[in-house]
Amino acid sequence: MNIDKIKSARTKIIGKKIEYFKEIDSTHIYAKNIAEEKKEEGLMLLAEVQTGAIGTKGRSWYTGEGKNIAATIILYPKCKIEKLNNLTVEIAKKIRKAIYELYGYELEIKKPNDLMLNGKKICGILTEVHTQGEKINYLLISFGFNVNEENFSKETKNIATSLKNETGKEFNREDIICKIIEKLEEIDL
Repeated sequence: MNIDKIKSARTKIIGKKIEYFKEIDSTHIYAKNIAEEKKEEGLMLLAEVQTGAIGTKGRSWYTGEGKNIAATIILYPKCKIEKLNNLTVEIAKKIRKAIYELYGYELEIKKPNDLMLNGKKICGILTEVHTQGEKINYLLISFGFNVNEENFSKETKNIATSLKNETGKEFNREDIICKIIEKLEEIDL
């Protein structure tokens, strides 16, 4: 993965600092463990392979090596907690817009946290807010996006897909990451 290309995205905060892992259990779990240390705002964790990736309700999320996007972004919003209502859906809208602007594909949002293409899941979003009273300590935005995956397990082949599976074409993951983080930075927190 070309980390320098991602750092050159037209963003002010998100993705300017990146920690890259060839393999990790979960970018989300790792982010939870380091977020309290007040890391750099917009720190992005990227992994080629996640061995214990989590989705909503504790479900697992598969990340095929060099084929997909597995990312977590750490933010320290100064806004009121209420402003984070419907944040996951807002993130889904931004990811949908990024893919449409890049390729013209219309992803469908399956509330609250999935994006679908041709009736199958292509992206999952996991947000987590850590608060203390009314104060937001940190916000984690994690997403897994199936880009060039062709091999899905028996359990997921009828419910999951990738851009490559649907189009037969290979896609550049860095282009997708750059566009997604540019769109995510538009969210006013």
